[in-house]
Amino acid sequence: MQSPDPTGEDESQYITNRRIQRLSLHLTPNYPQPQNDATHHQLQLLECAKAATLKVDTDSLSNYLRGKHKDIQDRVLDYFNNRPDLQTPLEILKDDHRELCMRQLVALVRDAGIRPFRYVVEDPAKYFAILEAVGSVDVSLAIKMGVQYSLWGGSVLNLGTKKHKDKYFDGIDNMDYPGCFAMTELHHGSNVQGLQTVATFDPLTDEFIIDTPNDGAIKWWIGNAAVHGKFATVFAKLMLPTHDTKGVSDMGVHAFIVPIRDFETHQTLPGIEIHDCGHKVGLNGVDNGALRFRSVRIPRDNLLNRFGDVSRDGKYTSSLPSINKRFAATLGELVGGRVGLAYSSVSVLKIAAIIAIRYSLLRQQFGPPKQPEVTILDYQSHQHKLMPMLASTYAFHFATLHLVEKYAEMKKTHDEQLVGDVHSLSAGLKAYVTGYTAKSLSICREACGGHGYAAVNRFGSLRNDHDIFQTFEGDNTVLLQQVAGDLLKQYKEKFQGGTLTVTWNYLRESMNSYLSQPNPVTARWESEDHLRDPKFQLDAFRYRTSRLLQSVAVRLRKHSKTLGSFGAWNRCLNHLLTLAESHIESVILAKFIESVQNCPDASSRAALKLVCDLYALERIWKDIGTYRNVDYVAPNKAKAIHKLSEYLSFRVRNVARELIDAFDIPDHVTRAPIAMQSDAYSHYTQYVGF
Repeated sequence: MQSPDPTGEDESQYITNRRIQRLSLHLTPNYPQPQNDATHHQLQLLECAKAATLKVDTDSLSNYLRGKHKDIQDRVLDYFNNRPDLQTPLEILKDDHRELCMRQLVALVRDAGIRPFRYVVEDPAKYFAILEAVGSVDVSLAIKMGVQYSLWGGSVLNLGTKKHKDKYFDGIDNMDYPGCFAMTELHHGSNVQGLQTVATFDPLTDEFIIDTPNDGAIKWWIGNAAVHGKFATVFAKLMLPTHDTKGVSDMGVHAFIVPIRDFETHQTLPGIEIHDCGHKVGLNGVDNGALRFRSVRIPRDNLLNRFGDVSRDGKYTSSLPSINKRFAATLGELVGGRVGLAYSSVSVLKIAAIIAIRYSLLRQQFGPPKQPEVTILDYQSHQHKLMPMLASTYAFHFATLHLVEKYAEMKKTHDEQLVGDVHSLSAGLKAYVTGYTAKSLSICREACGGHGYAAVNRFGSLRNDHDIFQTFEGDNTVLLQQVAGDLLKQYKEKFQGGTLTVTWNYLRESMNSYLSQPNPVTARWESEDHLRDPKFQLDAFRYRTSRLLQSVAVRLRKHSKTLGSFGAWNRCLNHLLTLAESHIESVILAKFIESVQNCPDASSRAALKLVCDLYALERIWKDIGTYRNVDYVAPNKAKAIHKLSEYLSFRVRNVARELIDAFDIPDHVTRAPIAMQSDAYSHYTQYVGF
C-alpha cells in the first residue's frame, strides 16, 4: 500500500500540510466556533478523532483474555477473599510470614480442595492458571507452591520413573511430603554442569553416599529448606567405582531424593546441616536455606533414573549416549519453572499497570488558567510512560499463553523438535518479560508520585518480590545467550539445508528477502494504513533480527580466528543479547497479531488491533536508529512512525479504563487504596486513620 502521491502540489507545502494534519490530532478538542476555513478544517479533523473513539465491550474482551480456566482462578481468589485469617497483612515478620505461607498452601489444598499437583503433567495450562491466581494473593505463596509442585514434585514426575511416582505422588499432592529442589550451590548457579556435590555409589551396601566436598558446594537459596522441607531433590555428580587408577568414574550430574528431616519429629537427619539464608529483599514468606551433606547414605532406588540408572552390581545404563545428552534431557524436563515465571511475571505487570492507570485516571493536577484541573493521564508525558506499557502487557499476555500451550503440547507428545523449541522460547520469554516487568514496576511507582511510595499501594512489595524473577530459574543474561546460540545454530542449519523448528520458521524467508537492500520506495511510505499494516510491522521486526543475526555471525567468524570461540563470543556478547531480545520481540508481535485476528468479537478485535499497533510502532521507534542506519526507514517515515505512535497512545488512553477492567482483577486482589474502582481517596484516608 503506497502513500498518497504529492503530484501537482509543491513538495514542501505538502510536507507542511501533513505536519499540520498530524499535529492537529493532538490538540485539545475544546475549540471556539470556526471563524474561517482553516479553523473549520481543524474542527473537522478533531471530530474525526472523537468519532474514532472505540466502544469496548469489556465483558467480551475479558472472556477472550481469561479463557477456559477463569472458574478455577475465581475459586482460588474467592476462597482467600473469604478467609481473612489467610490474607497476608501489610506488616508481618519474616518467621510469621513463613508460617502463614505454609498455612495458606495447606489450606488451599486440604480445605479448598484445589490440588495443583494433579495438573503439573496432565493439564499444565490449568496448573499455571492456578499459579497466577495464587500469586495475586501473595507472590511468596506462588513461589512456595512452585517449589512444592513444579520443582520438587516436578522433578519426581519428570526425572523419576513409576516407582518414584507410586511412592511419592500422594504425599507431595496432599502436602504430607513438603520438599525442596537442591540444585544451586554457593559457587555455582547458572553453570549446573559445574556443580560439585557428589553422589558416590557403594556396591557393598547398595547405597549412594551424598557429600559436600567443600564450602563452595553447599546448596544455597534452597526454597522450603530452612523450615518446612522433609525431602530434597539433590543434584550431584554421580560417581561410580572403577578398577583403574582413577578409582571412580564421573557420570555427570544426576538427581537424587534425599530425606532431610525426620518424618515424625521434624528434626534434621544425621549427616545433614541446614542453615537459614535469613531475611531477603523480598519473598520472605519462602524459607530459603543452605544444605550441607556429610556422608549421607540413601538407597540406590532414590536415584531419579529416567535418563540413567545404576544396577545392583554398579553398572551404569542409559538410553542416551553421552553426559551432555543426558544433561540436556534432564534440564529439558525442568523448563516448566521458566514457563511459570514468565506467565506469573505478566500477572504482576497487570496488577502494577492497573494500580498506576486507575490512579492516573483519578488524580488531577494543574490545568488551563481558571479552568478545572486535568487528570494526569491526559498529559502526553504520562501517556508515554503508561500506554506503551499497557500495550506490552497485552502483548506479553498472549505470548506467554502461547508458551503455556506449546509446553502443554510438549508434555503430551514429547516431540523432539518441540522440546527444543519450548526450551528456547521459555528461556527468551522468561528473560525478556521479567526484565521488562522489573523496570515497569519502578515506572508505575513514579507515575503515582508520593502516593506510590506508600507500602499499602503495593509497588514496593511487588517490586521486591518480583525482582528475583530475573535471576532464579536461569539468570536472564545467561538465558538470552541460550536464545542467541539457538538462533546461530538455526542460521547455520538453514544454509546447510536443515529443518527449522517452529519458532524460527521466519528465518527461512528472512535470510533471503530481508537481507537484500531495503526498497527505496517502501522506505518512504508513511500513510497510516501502511504503518498500521501487520505485514509492515512484522517485516520490520524480522528484518532487524535477520540483520543482527547475519552481522553477529560474521563478527564471530572473524574474531574466533584470533580469540578462539570463547573469546569471540565474549567480544560479541552485547551484540548477541540484542539479537536475542530482537528475536523474542518478533515472536511476541507475531503472537499478538495472530491473537487479534482470532478474536471473535468485533469491538474487542478493534481494541486489540489499536493496542497491538501501539506496541509494534513504539518498539520500532525505540530502535529507529537501526532502521535509519540501513535506510530501511527514510527520515519522513521515521517522523510519521513517531507521530502515529504518540497518537495511538492518546487513543489507547481514551479506552484505558476498559482495557484494564478487561483483565478482570477485582479490588480485593489489587488491594491498593489509590486504585479502588469507587471512591479511592476515601479508602486511602480511612487507611491512614481519618
